[in-house]
Amino acid sequence: MKLGELSPPKGAVRRPKRLGFGESSGHGKTSGKGHKGQKARSGPGLRPEFEGGQMPLVRRVPKRGFKPFRKHEVKRAILNVGQLDRFSEGTRVDLELLAKEGLIPSTRVRVKVLGEGELAKPLTVCAHAFSGSAREKIERAGGKAEAAVDAPKKQGTA
Repeated sequence: MKLGELSPPKGAVRRPKRLGFGESSGHGKTSGKGHKGQKARSGPGLRPEFEGGQMPLVRRVPKRGFKPFRKHEVKRAILNVGQLDRFSEGTRVDLELLAKEGLIPSTRVRVKVLGEGELAKPLTVCAHAFSGSAREKIERAGGKAEAAVDAPKKQGTA
């Protein structure tokens, strides 16, 4: 088969409707648009949601709920003490290591460690926040719970 031999299947291509070619054509005079009215005029036509001047549905239905503006939303990640047991003894578990291991999505989130699970090895855990039970379990295993320091924010020059 060659590109020049390609043709659409039989019946797929139809002649365009010839409007305004005399009364006997069946599409003469008003060309199938009826008499006057908004839909008979030339131009782009009506919007799909237009309801003939009636109050549109999108404006009739009451608005509910609250949609917050989330541009400056702080992303948070939760980590359990039991998930830290995978690291070897004496390891410093910081945000970079947690992100590399896939326990948090990135280093740009605020991490809170919760007390679910058990920890058997002494680790130095660096996170933004700790629950009371998480801090207790880390220290009971011989480790330390350190607060992570965020990078300083850039000061705008005015």
